[in-house]
Amino acid sequence: MGVGNGDWLRARGIGRERFVGYVAEYLTNLGYAVERSESTEPMESRVRARLAKMNPAVPPSAHDIAYRCYPTSGGAALVWETPTAIPANERARMDRFVKEMTLHLERAVATESHATAKITRPTDFHLPWDAAETAKPA
Repeated sequence: MGVGNGDWLRARGIGRERFVGYVAEYLTNLGYAVERSESTEPMESRVRARLAKMNPAVPPSAHDIAYRCYPTSGGAALVWETPTAIPANERARMDRFVKEMTLHLERAVATESHATAKITRPTDFHLPWDAAETAKPA
């Protein structure tokens, strides 16, 4: 897996399982029912979450979400799998949801690891709905 494969976030200094643990914990705190699964071929963790407790901070298009996390040299990469399309009227709320989640993960990982681990965004990252927006004909 490499550049341009849909990575949303990358973790340096912590493993895939711990990184997925932070993601699952955050989603649980927001009111999601979280299911985690692991596979060895390919080596990856999957997180599926469905909003169980209503939360006004979560846009309707994010009531069912899924991520895939795979190991990288020195850390792990998180790929956003679903949702892949966001209605225009929910776009601002979804962007805020993504930003808040990213900031939370950055703080949590840095705090727990005493700043030896960190979360970064790939330089060419894009979420699935960003790609859908650029693919639309003018």
